[in-house]
Amino acid sequence: MIASRLLTRLPVRLIAALLFALAALGVATTAQAAVQVHFHSFNGSLFFGRYPHTFVVFEGTLADGTQVNQNYGFSARNSAEAITSGDAAHMILTETQRTIGETNRHFSVTVSDRQYRRLLAEIIAWRDYPGPYYNLDTNNCIHFVARIAELVGLQADVPEDYTRRPKAWLNYVTRNNPRLGAEEIP
Repeated sequence: MIASRLLTRLPVRLIAALLFALAALGVATTAQAAVQVHFHSFNGSLFFGRYPHTFVVFEGTLADGTQVNQNYGFSARNSAEAITSGDAAHMILTETQRTIGETNRHFSVTVSDRQYRRLLAEIIAWRDYPGPYYNLDTNNCIHFVARIAELVGLQADVPEDYTRRPKAWLNYVTRNNPRLGAEEIP
C-alpha cells in the first residue's frame, strides 16, 4: 500500500528512468557473461622432448557467474607407441599457465553457455573413447582441435599436408575463416 502511494507520487519520467536503468543493468550483466575459446599451437622442440602441438583454452564467465579457465589438447599416452603402431592409447592433455604463455594464440571465438557445454561434452567423448583412439596421421591433436573448431562454426578441415604441422594448420584455418579477423603467425 505504501509502495503504491509512493509510485503514484513519483513523476512518470523518474519511474521510466529507473526502469530503464534496471533493464540496462540486466542487459549489461548478460552481455558480459561469455566464454572465449582460444586456439593455440606449440612449436615443439626435438631437443626438449615436446612435439609440435595444438590445443584450446577456455576463459571467461558463464551466465550464472561461474568462472572458466581450462585448456584441453589431445595426445598419445606413449609417443613411441603412437609413432610405431598406428592407433595408440590416448589422453586429454592440459598445459600449465607458464606453457600456455609460451605458445602461439592464433585466434579466439566467443561461445554461449550452451556451446561451451557442448564443447565439454565433445572433449569428454574423446577422453572416454573406448580403446586406442590416437593416430599420428588420422586422429591427433590437430584433428581434436579441428572438431572443436567445427563445433564453433569454423571451416576446419585437415588436409594431409597439415596433419603434423599444428601452427601451419591453424594458419590455414585462419586463411579459410576471414571473419575471424586474425593474422597468420609467422
